[in-house]
Amino acid sequence: MKDPVNNFEIPSEWIKRATIPEDELSVGIASGRLVLLADGSVLRRGYTTGTTAAAAAKAAVLSLKRTIEQISHVTVPTPAGIEVTLPVSASGGRASAIKDCGDHGFDVTGGIEIVAQAHESGGADNADDGISITAGRGIGVKRGVPAINPVPMKQIRTAIAEAVREIGISGADVLISVPRGEEIALETLNSRVGVIGGISILGTTGFVEPWNEHLLETKQELIQQAERVVLTTGRIGMRYSNMLFPDYTVVMVGNRISEGINAAKDKSEVIVCGLPGLVLKWIDPDVLRGSGSLTTQELIDRNPDDARIDRTLAAAKEDAPGVRIVLLNRDGSILRDYTP
Repeated sequence: MKDPVNNFEIPSEWIKRATIPEDELSVGIASGRLVLLADGSVLRRGYTTGTTAAAAAKAAVLSLKRTIEQISHVTVPTPAGIEVTLPVSASGGRASAIKDCGDHGFDVTGGIEIVAQAHESGGADNADDGISITAGRGIGVKRGVPAINPVPMKQIRTAIAEAVREIGISGADVLISVPRGEEIALETLNSRVGVIGGISILGTTGFVEPWNEHLLETKQELIQQAERVVLTTGRIGMRYSNMLFPDYTVVMVGNRISEGINAAKDKSEVIVCGLPGLVLKWIDPDVLRGSGSLTTQELIDRNPDDARIDRTLAAAKEDAPGVRIVLLNRDGSILRDYTP
């Protein structure tokens, strides 16, 4: 049995320990919705803002067909290659979908409403596919550009194209908004990375991974099964690590870097990759002492070439000999690539 979201081959021992019947588990795993842990417990994945926006956009276009009075569910593609069906509320060209965060206790965007308003277009004035997508209220802006990442933008466009073909129109203009986006953005790091006025529309797989402390055992087993592994500290690190190291198994360990390295001690290659904050403080909790900076980001903003960063990385070879450390900027560019 293989998890189609991360292509992880689930050990038979885990399946034997599963707390739900195997046929139910198989269907849930294949849908991308369920995650089986090493102890046999099962958690639900949620859906990203990208998937939620795609569902709202598709439903809005479908509801332009006058014979359809109300639409309650739509099926949309995900970047992971799995089609998913989400509940929506749509009629008369307007639709909304509620973001389901699954079993993730720290997803501040869980439960938010994403709204799409669609109008039929002639197609000729739009892109080659006759589709235009506009970001409205509640979606943040960075350097004048709406904060809809390329992968979810492609996902949304594909979903709209499906609806356009289904109802037989030549094109559609779709406005996507998040009514509580500005409010929710205050609980995120968006303002620190230059995204102003709302949330970002994100999602590299279309799914939100579940997260709780019980996942650590599963992650250790995943690390132990890998030949080459990247240990990353968070979702930004996870996203870019998969791009930078496509032939490695990427595992998010949060602040449990030492435990992850211990689980990977016999591996041929181990990389720690992520934003500087957790990584540098893991090496030296007092890294900022005497620096005049309150945060590692402030330290880096003042001087990306600060020798303190290099000295701290060099100190890692005592506790993590042979481990390559890659520090990322928030845009995915590499701040440091250190190999002892």
